[in-house]
Amino acid sequence: MIGLREWIDLPDLGVAGLRAKIDTGASTSTLHATEVVQFERDGRPWVRFTAHLGTLVQLRHRHCQAPLVAVKTIKSSNGQTQTRYVILTTLALGDRTWPVEFTLTCRKAMRYRVLLGSRALVDGQLVVNPALTYVQDKPTLPKLLGVQ
Repeated sequence: MIGLREWIDLPDLGVAGLRAKIDTGASTSTLHATEVVQFERDGRPWVRFTAHLGTLVQLRHRHCQAPLVAVKTIKSSNGQTQTRYVILTTLALGDRTWPVEFTLTCRKAMRYRVLLGSRALVDGQLVVNPALTYVQDKPTLPKLLGVQ
């Protein structure tokens, strides 16, 4: 069981200590990213981007690279459509890890830098109690180095 907000890590990206909002109304998970650029590595599509972490008061960022899974058109909660890059990366929540697809988009005006959508919740076999927050302990992976 998880609450409406939880601490997560994205170890493949070298990112630790993110507060994520659980969004059962969204199918896809989202990460706040800017400066997204597609490139090729070993003949396969990748993206490089700046992941924005922390809070509006305590800003952090990290330059990341990940294999590109897809490019999707997403309809946001305000009804606008947007083309987004999609990556697959490992999510750590509590003492568990599993692969999750994230769309990359600017969430500058939003309170949470990460949304966990319903597909990630189903894949992780999680149940959400929206009356609770931070039910799980912070991920128990070894400390990640180089988080800015």
